[in-house]
Amino acid sequence: MREWIKVISFLIAGSFFLYVIGSLIPYHVNTKENDNDKLVIYTQHPVEFVTPIVREFEARTDIEVEVVRAGSGQLLDWIEEDRENPKADILWGGSYYTIKPHAELFAAYQTENEPYVRSEFKNTEGNLIRFTDVPSVIMVNTDLLGNEIIEGYEDLLKPEFYGKIAFADPNISSSSLEQLINILYACRGEDEWGWKYVEALCRQLDGKLLTSSSAVYNGVANGEFVAGLTFEEAVAGSMDDGKHVAIVYMKEGVISTPDGVYLIQNAPHRDAAVEFLNFVTGYDAQYMITAQLNRRSVRVDVPATDKLPAKDTLPMLQPDSAEIESHRNEWLAQFNQIWKECAHE
Repeated sequence: MREWIKVISFLIAGSFFLYVIGSLIPYHVNTKENDNDKLVIYTQHPVEFVTPIVREFEARTDIEVEVVRAGSGQLLDWIEEDRENPKADILWGGSYYTIKPHAELFAAYQTENEPYVRSEFKNTEGNLIRFTDVPSVIMVNTDLLGNEIIEGYEDLLKPEFYGKIAFADPNISSSSLEQLINILYACRGEDEWGWKYVEALCRQLDGKLLTSSSAVYNGVANGEFVAGLTFEEAVAGSMDDGKHVAIVYMKEGVISTPDGVYLIQNAPHRDAAVEFLNFVTGYDAQYMITAQLNRRSVRVDVPATDKLPAKDTLPMLQPDSAEIESHRNEWLAQFNQIWKECAHE
């Protein structure tokens, strides 16, 4: 039962804009068929990222939006649970490798903006619309770091950082799954994946495996952890908010994976959902996310922001997508076994 969840409600009437967010607001997704006129969007995006985009969409379309926030795993569970009677219209967010195994939950749709999408981000599957390009990074708290240096994964294993590294469960956090994939490629030896590093990292966490992506970047920003394994926009947004944090692009190599925006099968407000899909992949919204919200656009015609380094200046890795898709469940199972063993040491 969805008895307690974080909710953002947006309402614009003329120039009026009401913004409500609760720490733990009691809220039930409407269970009566077609009784809710709002476009319902599930997302794991940060509040600060969601707010301006939804506000602009509502102002332009006069469509009222209700946004329900939770982790990727929880949202996918809800969509699966409600697949015969969907309570939401769109899943906004979730990395490609997290969502692909659940592709049957989403309806086919090609946005009107597909001709402007970079070739590597095309919706070739028909139902996996790419939204932004998201590099995995390390976030460091510069106050806690002091004179120490973190340049990549190897540095996180220093004894002085024991218990001070933030990492979320990759089974429920899409950004942590991306980090696990990044580690396996970046820290692999000649004949094996980077599992030795994964084992060392799990021990370094001192039994603390966080339960959401936001717990990672908020934990570092608020001084609970020296460093965290997260995604680029979360760090850049915290920097904009005045937090004493910095982005580290791992010297061992960086993987950048698109996240997406997905039309839920049998969405109760399909027409409104389609408008949102076309809006967030359109030039204006993609320009906003690049110029103001520290994301990288998937469009060919949106200029890159000068606030973030060009990808061709970073130690980018090019993983094999088919390889990742075929090994994903195996890798999660192996991580779970390693974590279980470390927790009992």
